[in-house]
Amino acid sequence: MMIVLIVAHPRERSFNHAIARTAADRLRANGHAVMEHDLYREGFDPLLPGGEIPRGASLPPLVARHCAEIAEADGIVIVHPNWWGMPPAILKGWVDRVLRPGVAYEFVAGDSGEGVPVGLLKARAALVFNTSNTEAERERTVFGDPLETIWKNCIFGLCGVRGFQRRTFGVVVTGSEAQRAAWLAEVEAIVDSHFPAVQRH
Repeated sequence: MMIVLIVAHPRERSFNHAIARTAADRLRANGHAVMEHDLYREGFDPLLPGGEIPRGASLPPLVARHCAEIAEADGIVIVHPNWWGMPPAILKGWVDRVLRPGVAYEFVAGDSGEGVPVGLLKARAALVFNTSNTEAERERTVFGDPLETIWKNCIFGLCGVRGFQRRTFGVVVTGSEAQRAAWLAEVEAIVDSHFPAVQRH
């Protein structure tokens, strides 16, 4: 299978990048092709120009490449920190510019006003790995866990991706080396559960 992996963190020595490397290595060890994108290293422009909004608009080469890959992906892995209950701006801009009509979803003729699109992505599953410095219980009870709603319901659910799992690792700032190693082992296990080793005959 072909898996698109997106990491959005400005520091290459961050734990987010460790997660991304671990996931990519496990996917390749399992026999999958991985299209990796570090949005900060690529200098991905998060601003959506008005000229890109219409369906069929001409797209810059980098955006067009991302669109082509996500449309063909059999799986998606997203890695980012929880910043104010949201993805980093560069990743939100990636969503705006890449998960576009005709690529990730479309509205069908005869819609009776609900405005519910038809998902176009063929990916069988999407995994989202987050880091956070907020306790999980506080994230749920005080803030309502907005990232779960954003990724599961507002994005991948509407774009046709049926399999979804999100895992938040925290509190990262106080995590020991042993704890981080355990978290990375969990990343491998989650990758295995959704994208197991390819059976070779």
